[in-house]
Amino acid sequence: MVTKAEKTSEYIIQMVAPIFNKHGYSGTSMSDLTKATSLTKGAIYGNFKNKEELAILAFTYNVQRVVDQIKVHLSQTKSPIQQLYKLTSFYRSYRVFTMENGGCPVINIGVDANHDNMILLVKVREIITRLQRGIAKMILAGIEAGEIKESVDADKYGRYFFTIIEGGVFLMTTMDDDRFLTESMDRIDDIITKELAV
Repeated sequence: MVTKAEKTSEYIIQMVAPIFNKHGYSGTSMSDLTKATSLTKGAIYGNFKNKEELAILAFTYNVQRVVDQIKVHLSQTKSPIQQLYKLTSFYRSYRVFTMENGGCPVINIGVDANHDNMILLVKVREIITRLQRGIAKMILAGIEAGEIKESVDADKYGRYFFTIIEGGVFLMTTMDDDRFLTESMDRIDDIITKELAV
């Protein structure tokens, strides 16, 4: 059974997650947090050790929202190679999905933490590694299923695809032009068809 304290902690994380994502660690003030939650500073820190812990949990929450939606997209097919196409399909509408929460948490917090908070940066790096490995696992599953060439280096393509995705997201956001991301997803689809597929 979920305790009242656990419910309060969950509520705080949900309310402050968009704030940290939009403004970063240093750019988020205590007044931002109290305003977003309608709680006092004491009530917030009665549930968390410090601002850093709350920022890490908010980042994890934001990433999990994205991962959960990716899983929904991937669950539409059991074919590993089709799941790769589903991944690019998801990112074609990424702007709409992340707009409410302030954009891509990996890019937002990664850039912010790189200049300001090593502990948070380590967490971002862990997430990036996990996401890259997730793509590599899909490729390995495709090799095992006979849908992807045995000669394909799954780890290399996992890194490459993730780089293209995040680069497309960054430029789409910075330039306010969806073509950066849609054309990047077209490129990944082309690679899947021409370089990976049997």
